[in-house]
Amino acid sequence: MLATGGTIASRAAAGAEASAGAVARDAAADLLADLAPAGVEVEAVDVLRRNSFAITPADQRTIAEAVRAQLDRPEVDGIVVTHGTDTLEETAFLLDIAHDDPRPVVFTGAQRAADHPDADGPANLAGALAVAAAPTARGRGVLVAFGGAVLAGRGVRKVHTLAPQPFADPEAGPIGTVTSGTVDLWGRRDRPLLGPPDERYDATVVEIVSAFPGAGDGQLRSAVDRGAHAIVIAGFGAGNPTPGMTGAIAELFEAGVLVALGTRVAAGPVAAIYGGGAVDAVAAGAVPLGTLGLSQGRVAAALLRSRHPAPEAARRLAAFVAGGAS
Repeated sequence: MLATGGTIASRAAAGAEASAGAVARDAAADLLADLAPAGVEVEAVDVLRRNSFAITPADQRTIAEAVRAQLDRPEVDGIVVTHGTDTLEETAFLLDIAHDDPRPVVFTGAQRAADHPDADGPANLAGALAVAAAPTARGRGVLVAFGGAVLAGRGVRKVHTLAPQPFADPEAGPIGTVTSGTVDLWGRRDRPLLGPPDERYDATVVEIVSAFPGAGDGQLRSAVDRGAHAIVIAGFGAGNPTPGMTGAIAELFEAGVLVALGTRVAAGPVAAIYGGGAVDAVAAGAVPLGTLGLSQGRVAAALLRSRHPAPEAARRLAAFVAGGAS
């Protein structure tokens, strides 16, 4: 069990600092307590201890490397990662596209702090441990066990700020359940791999720029001025940017900036349907993200752009979205 902080490890400060809010404080051993499933030996390891809105790309790589280090041990049968819910979908996805081992890696966390009278962390962690120990979880890549549901790392999104079950996969739904330690898995997701991040990932800047009525190219050019190596456009509908945004894409691509085309809509694929919108954006070099959400599309773009110049990164991103080798 690798602990990285998050709400599951958070408690409010005491005394004069009580108004500062809940902060990740608990160590891995504190979280584990007596939650190990019967007949399963669980080791608790501290990797990070922070709330996930503060997670950086370097932190994500640290988590990925910690997972790999444990999988280098043949006696390890599975891994649980406790993580804050705010950016769990990004870190789980990064590990999923890097994870080529059949042993399960299962993310979980909590919506209520450890000192909340109705804390949900222990139940979620117990469920995640059961999934990681289940033989049926092998070969499914990175999973998320939360609120009794099991979801694939690719496709998972946080869809509610405070609900006990904040995660969903708008395209495929859950692939299983875990109830009182009983694991039932039925679905699989296609998992083309991109390989693990290295130090270049830490410094690769990828910004998400949102379309809105009347948006011009100012946001795109400002992102480039700030050093963006790639930009994900959160388009309207099936991925349509405004005409003002579309006009700058070819120029950005020529300047070495990868441009990916997503949608601000909760579900459904990006599709090049409308002239002046996504059709023109794709013709100018933008790569449609298919059903990848904005946050996970951004991670894929960052990983590929960290290794390749924009044209090659675009080719590989398109292949990845299509489900092919990259």
